[in-house]
Amino acid sequence: MRPYILAETNWKALKDDRFDVAVLPWGATEAHNYHLPYGTDVYESDLLAAGSAKVAWEKGGRAIVLPSIPFGVNTGQSDIYLDINLNPSTQLSILCDVVEVLNRQGVKKLLIFNSHGGNNFKPLVRELGLKYPDMFICFANWFQSLDKTTYFEHEGDHADEMETSLMLYLKPDLVLPKEHWGTGASKGYKIKSFTEGWVWAERKWSQISEDTGVGNPTSSTKEKGERFFKDVTQKVGDFIFELCKADLNDLYE
Repeated sequence: MRPYILAETNWKALKDDRFDVAVLPWGATEAHNYHLPYGTDVYESDLLAAGSAKVAWEKGGRAIVLPSIPFGVNTGQSDIYLDINLNPSTQLSILCDVVEVLNRQGVKKLLIFNSHGGNNFKPLVRELGLKYPDMFICFANWFQSLDKTTYFEHEGDHADEMETSLMLYLKPDLVLPKEHWGTGASKGYKIKSFTEGWVWAERKWSQISEDTGVGNPTSSTKEKGERFFKDVTQKVGDFIFELCKADLNDLYE
C-alpha cells in the first residue's frame, strides 16, 4: 500500500490523516498508432503521477493522488473507432464536483496532472477559480516539463518516440512488436499561419495521419523511456513538494 495513492489506501489510515495537495491525473482513451494501447495516456498519467508523488512524499510532502480520469477531449477524432470523447463542458462538471469535495474537506490545493494534448484546462481553471476563491488550482502538462530533444531523436506529439519509449519501459507487454509500428507520418496545414503558432484550429485526425500516430517511433527504446520517466517524475515531484509547503497567502515575489 502506497499511502500517497488514494485508491490503495483505506479508512483506517485516512480517518485521522490530512493532505496538503490533491493530484488528479487526467488521461484519454484513444488510438495510439498501430502498436500502443488505447489507454496509453491513462497508464502514463497513473504511473507518472504516482512516481512524482513518491518523490514529494519522500521529501516530506503531503500529497494524495486521486484515481485517474480515463477520458479526455477527442472532438477531432470523432471518426476514429472507440476514441472516447469528453466535451470540455463535461470536464468542467467533473472538476466542479471534485473541487467541491476537496474544498469542503480542507484540501485547498489541486494539481490537475494532464497526460493528453487535447485537454485544455486553462479556461476551466479560470472559471473554477472564481467559484472557489479559497482553492488554489493548477495544472501540469508533464510532456512539456522537459526538453524532449535531449532525450529523443524524432519530434512528434502522439504515439511518437517519446510515448513509445515510455510504454516500452512502463508497459512493455502492451506494446506490439516493432514490425507492426506505423511510421507516424503526418500532414500539416497548407496555410502557413497555422504552423507559426498564432492561429489555431483543431486537426481532423483521420485526415492528417494514416496510422493515428504523429511522430516517428522507430528509434524508441526502453532505456530512453526509463531515463525520461525518472527525470520527469523528479522534476514534477520537486514541484509537488514545493506546492505542499507553499503558503497560499505568500505566493509572489
